[in-house]
This record gives sequence, structure tokens and C-alpha cells, in this order.
Amino acid sequence: MRFGWMRHGIIAGLLGRPPCRALRHLQAKYPGVWLIWLVGLHAVSGQVVSVGWGHARLKPLPLGAARWTEGFWAHRFDVCRTSTIPALDSVLSGTNYSQFWRNFEILDGRVQGRRRGAAFNDGECYKWLEAAVTCLAVRPDEELARRIEDRIALIQRVQQPDGYLHTGLMWRARHGETNAVPFRDRFQFELYNLGHLFSAAAVHFRVTGQTSLLAVAERAASCLRSALTNPYPEALIRPVCPSHFMGLVDLYRATGESGWLDLARAFWRVRSEVVGGGDDNQDRLPYREHVEAVGHAVRANYFYAGATDLYLETGEPDLWQPLMRVWSNVVETKLFITGGCGALYDGASPYGSSDQESITRVHQAYGRPYQLPQMTAHCETCANIGWALWNWRMLLATGEVRHADALEQVLYNGVLSGMSLDGTNFFYTNPLRVTEPMPLELRWPRRRAPFISSFCCPPNLARVVAGLPSWMAAVSGRSVWMVLYGSGIVCVRTPELGEVVLRQQTEYPWSGQVRVVVEQAPRETMTLCMRVPSWAASAGVRVNLGPWQRAIGPGRWLTLQRLWQAGDIVDLELLMEPTWWESHPWVEESFHQVALQRGPLVYCLESADLPRGMSPLDVAVRPGTTLRARWDGRLLGGVVVLEGPAYGRPSGDWQRRLYRPWTDASWEELAVRWIPYCVWGNREVGDMSVWLRVKIK
Repeated sequence: MRFGWMRHGIIAGLLGRPPCRALRHLQAKYPGVWLIWLVGLHAVSGQVVSVGWGHARLKPLPLGAARWTEGFWAHRFDVCRTSTIPALDSVLSGTNYSQFWRNFEILDGRVQGRRRGAAFNDGECYKWLEAAVTCLAVRPDEELARRIEDRIALIQRVQQPDGYLHTGLMWRARHGETNAVPFRDRFQFELYNLGHLFSAAAVHFRVTGQTSLLAVAERAASCLRSALTNPYPEALIRPVCPSHFMGLVDLYRATGESGWLDLARAFWRVRSEVVGGGDDNQDRLPYREHVEAVGHAVRANYFYAGATDLYLETGEPDLWQPLMRVWSNVVETKLFITGGCGALYDGASPYGSSDQESITRVHQAYGRPYQLPQMTAHCETCANIGWALWNWRMLLATGEVRHADALEQVLYNGVLSGMSLDGTNFFYTNPLRVTEPMPLELRWPRRRAPFISSFCCPPNLARVVAGLPSWMAAVSGRSVWMVLYGSGIVCVRTPELGEVVLRQQTEYPWSGQVRVVVEQAPRETMTLCMRVPSWAASAGVRVNLGPWQRAIGPGRWLTLQRLWQAGDIVDLELLMEPTWWESHPWVEESFHQVALQRGPLVYCLESADLPRGMSPLDVAVRPGTTLRARWDGRLLGGVVVLEGPAYGRPSGDWQRRLYRPWTDASWEELAVRWIPYCVWGNREVGDMSVWLRVKIK
């Protein structure tokens, strides 16, 4: 397998060897970028301050310490780097739809005009910066690096001397609006924007070693600290989409400045003083009393991810118990099979409460237990990403496979479905069933588009896909834990192990065969922990091409402890058979229906794979029917399809009818093809369904 400059650059940098050949190669191929890359290597190898994770069972890899080399995730990373990042840059820099960077340029005096766009548009610029810088951690790009630095310089010029930064309020204040007061209106999304600024600055500092964006973030954080005085402004007590907890902890971990962790804890204490809140923002009840996921799903998932970050740094038991209760409530009663979160476009919470005054109207909401619609499922891409962020942190806190499984489930299904195969068109919502036409108008389109009026999801997708290599593995003491499977390189450097380089070779998720090759061995005994997912009915393992042995059961870690040598090989084989799933009978919309999954991928049926004029609503299946898994390299960029028999019958005339007499119409046997849910909607416009009804006879 070829690794090119990356093998020489990252591995040599991580292992503390002077990567002379690598630098000469980089300087020749990417003039002007190699110095930034060298600084980034120093950051990865420990020259830049890195603290935190004091109460983590597992610790994450530094950015740049892992990369995909080929296959499923490598392809999606390349699409993100070469298509998504430039496409988003074009949208954010233009004025065709809304204004993003142009708002900064107006405040800077470069152009004339008025500030326009959503209050959270600044945050989307910061997400783009994080995504772009994260790409640089894996692949130097002179033009992209220059673009990033130009944008940072623009932010520096716009930021107020006291550190305040929000283009909306700053523009209004300059134009004489007396009510443009910082931190007065929580729906200005000030803390949401700043949280993403903090995270982007931490990533920029880690990757480049430069402090330009970090200085902006720390001035803004200092402004927050000054504003957090009693009486507390409402926007600081009850902020919406609370990304600031994660962002402040990111600042602390990147700089070692305990004041930023203290500030995050201060915000947490202030939030506990909320009186008269609502479920929409998860503040109707004190945090210690939280038992279920309620309200706005993005806000909820960001909030609990931030709470997990605080637990990882403080170990406070009062933070942990609600996290486990709410997490269990989601996976047991409110999670779509795709990992999607937030069932409802609009809801009310607590539902049916006898105390009507406590009921809150909720947008894009976690619904009631077992309320999981299909055609009107909301499942905002950002909510799904928030669920991934939360599960990654829960995995680090516990080391439990179930959190890695939940992470994998949403990444392969509910997250990836939000982006087209070419990386330039996006979903805001991710339904599990689509019909054309729909019987009602919905706010968000059922076709991916280059721009969505609420443009939070596309840059969020970009930063997650760009950063996924660092989720490939984790470490603890003398153990390395393989979390996500995909062909790639993992470079580990710890006091206990010294320098270790592992290479994954696999066609996952199309195949359940995973090989790990030890390219550089640890100096002493190491435990290699490989995840056996909960969907795997059985698993086998062998070392150095020896006899196969039956591995432990599903949903557990397979641990191999030994004194490793360079060239050692571990093969893991996961049985990857199609599985029919049914839902709890209280999930009314999928009662007496089944869904199909193979490996981590949920499958769906599109009308494009049915006889003309037929919809998935006209199809029934017999669970247990043997299906054939076949690789089709010409379909949807190359996917494994599932093929087998199903049964169809015309739906008949339902015009102007709500009910009609049952007729025992004959069923026609069909040969149908299922495709992975994450790639639906990339062909002709038509119907789609994950759940299909069951045929008894």
C-alpha cells in the first residue's frame, strides 16, 4: 500500500525523527506550506501544550495522528476536502442566498452594505474554518492555508477591543440601534457562535501552532467572563444551542489555561439557577432531575455533549448520573434505526401534562417515547451530528462498546445521508420514508440542495467528516482501542508504549474482514482492543495467519495482549449477514413492518429499483427470506446492494378516500434491490422507504 509523503511526514514527525526527506518533498510540492505543516507535526508530537481528559477511560488521538488511506472513509474525506470545503467556501463568501463572510467584510469597511442573514451565520464561518484546518492536519494545501489565514485576519480586524464578536449586534449598534445590547437576547445565538469559534481556534492552534485565531478566541472568552456578573444576562443563563461548553473545554485542552475550564463550570452553575424555563431548551427541570431527552434535539445533544466534556475534566458524579439516564432514554425509546434524533417538526413538552402552564412548544423536537414517524421524521442533520459528538465523549468516559456502536450507527446512516455523493448538496432533515407528491407541505425540502435557508448542517458535516480520522482509535495506558474500522494509519505515542504505528486494511463497511498490521511495535507489552459490534452475530480472530479462533460475543471488546513485533498481523472477521429488524409495537408508524440492515448500514428501497409506477408503499416482504449481497461498482459510486424477492400490488384508487373496504388483491412476486440509506436520493426523484410492510401468506 502506498502512503506517499504522508508516511514520511506524519510518521517521522510523530516518532521524533528529523523528517528531512519529507520536508524536502513537501517544500517542493507545496511551497510556502511546509513550515505550517512542520509546526503541526510538532503539535501532534507534544511540543504544543495539550492537557485534559483527566477522567477519561480512553483518550483520543491528536489531530493528524491518523488518516484514512483508501476505501469508504478515505473517499469521503477526499470528497470533503476537494469538493465540500470549496463549495461551502463559495456559498459562505457569496451573497446569492444569504451573507456570511460578507457580514465581516462590511464591518471591516471593505464593502458597503447592510448586515443580513440568520443570527447564527457567524458560527457557520467558524465551522468552515475548523473543517478546513482539520483537512490541513492530514493534507497540506497552500491555497487553502492562505485562504484560512486571510479569513482569520478578517476576524481579527472586526473583533471589538473588549473581545466582543457578533456581526449582527455590532452592525446594529454602529447604526444607532439602542436595543443592540450584547448578551440580552438569547436568540441572537452569541454563545453558539462563540462556542464554534473556540473549537475552531483550538483546532487551528493544535494543527499549525499559530496563535492568530487563538488570540481572537481568548479575547472573546475574556469578554464572556466579564459579562458573567450578577445579575446575569438571560443570554448567558439560557443560551440556545449551547456549543460554548464544548468550545471552552476545547480551549482549556489546547492551551492548558485552567481559567477556561473554570469559566465553563461557572456557566454551568449559572444555568442551574434558571427559573421558569421550558423543555424546548432543556431547562424546565434542574439538570440533576433529567431523566429523558426532551425539546429541541440539536440543543439537547449539544448540551449533553458539553456536560460529558465537563465530566471528563472534573469527574463530578452529579454530572454523570443524568447523562446515563437520558442516554438510555434515547436509545430505548426515541432513536431512529438510522441513528437519527429529533422526531418531530413541531411538538409540545411535557406532552399531555396536567399542568398546562408547563407545556412548551418545541421545534424539531424529541417527541414522546416511541413516537418515531417516517414520512414526517425531522432528524435534522445537526441533531444527528450532535448525537455522534455526544456518543464519542461517552465512549471516552466509559470505554463501553455500546457508545461506539451508537456512534457508528449514526455516522454511517443519519449523518452521511445529509450529504450528496458529490459533497455539494445537502439535506436539513433526513426522513425514513418519502413519497412524491407529499400529502402536506413541510418546511424543508426532500431533495438535497446546495443551500438551505438554515445553513448550519453543511459546515457541520464538513467538520465531522474532516475530523473522523481522529475517531479511528483511542488509547489508554498500554492499550490501543480500534473504534472505527476503515483502511488507514494510526500513529500512537505515549509514555507507556513509546512509539507505535498500526495500519488497518479493510473494505469495511462492505466487508466484515479487518486486518491490523503492526508497522512499528511498542517497546513493551501492549493490549490491542478490537470492537465486535453489536450487529455481528459472530466473530473470528487469528494472529499472524494462524488458526482461526472464535472471538467473544457481540457488543464487546476483543482484547489481545502480547509483546508485539513489527510485521505482526491480526485478522478479525465479523459475520456480515443481512438482518431484518422490527420495532417495538408501541412505535405505531412501523407496526407490522420491517427494516433491513447489513453490517453498520441500514438499507432502503427506492422506486428507482422497482417497476415503473410502483412505490415502496406498494411492496411487502417476508422477513427471513434469503438475500444476496452483491458489490455493484457502477451504482452510486460503488455500493453493496441487497437483492431478493419481494411482493407488490397496485395501491389502487385512494382519491378522496380516507378508508375503503379491504380487498384480497393478488400479490405479484418481484425481484428488488435495496441500497444503503446513506446514498438514497442521488438518482431520479422518486419514493423511498426504510420500513416495509410484512406479507404473512
